[in-house]
Amino acid sequence: MTSRPTGEARPRPLLSAKELTAGYSAVPVISGVSVDVAPGEIALVIGPNGAGKSTLIKSLNGELALLSGSVHLAGADISGLSENLRAARGLGYVPQSRDVFPTLTVTENLEMGGYRLPPREVQARLAEIFGRFPQLARLRKRLAQTLSGGERKLLAIARALVPEPTTLMLDEPTANLSPAVATLVLEEVVTGLAEAGRAILLIEQRLALALDVATWVYVLVDGKPRFSGSAASFKELPDMGAVFFASTAALPRPT
Repeated sequence: MTSRPTGEARPRPLLSAKELTAGYSAVPVISGVSVDVAPGEIALVIGPNGAGKSTLIKSLNGELALLSGSVHLAGADISGLSENLRAARGLGYVPQSRDVFPTLTVTENLEMGGYRLPPREVQARLAEIFGRFPQLARLRKRLAQTLSGGERKLLAIARALVPEPTTLMLDEPTANLSPAVATLVLEEVVTGLAEAGRAILLIEQRLALALDVATWVYVLVDGKPRFSGSAASFKELPDMGAVFFASTAALPRPT
């Protein structure tokens, strides 16, 4: 996927979070954070360790209550909904770890992804998933705990796709994967999902690889927004690393 050209207007977002402040025991970890993700986009969220990326994800999926701000999905305010209700509205999520049920087979994991659906519909969705991911079809009877790291991550993403979410949040999907497998996950799987019309929010530490597939970039530093702009405009910065250390006033204005 190529970055949207600098200056091109973004389409209407499917997921839109405005001025989010969230934390633990009323102590903010993130403050004033806004992100938008439109159909077909891969919105990349980056930042140093402790920047608040995980807190942002938790506030978007309903795991963590907001102290202020709002989250909209397909135009509807979901700020007060539970995790389950947000998922039922079309918000999918693949965590960095504990993303599969290790003692269940591949097929059973996928069936768990469709627990809200009628049994007949689940079987139809599994047939589609196996058609799309033939690697998993060959492993359908294998226990998840026997899979390789790449196979497990593919299963986790496929399980999240069973209920057909419109928006998918991926928390460091290449963590602990080899460079070759990480490239496969981002350049083929994640990009393919965006090209199929889903809105993808991606948290990723492999910056160079993630920038190759990203459409938009958000940078968090110390829980606050540091940069928001197209991937193309981020790549054009004379010193991308300075975004993590320079004051906001010293940064060029993103397009």
